[in-house]
Amino acid sequence: MTYQSSLFEYEEDLSALSDAQREVYEAVEQDGYGMREYARKTGRSAGTVGNLLRRARRRLTGGGTT
Repeated sequence: MTYQSSLFEYEEDLSALSDAQREVYEAVEQDGYGMREYARKTGRSAGTVGNLLRRARRRLTGGGTT
């Protein structure tokens, strides 16, 4: 039996993120929204979206817990 893996089958573990961080990370990093575009769509400020995304990236790379 042969097994093949594909990048398309890989799902990143986002369990370390808060709900808000996960939502922003998925929208921007996985779904292709721009930060400002997503901010307008959700009624958040661009700064808030940027902060959530930065914190999510930091958590996922092991750079901190905030």
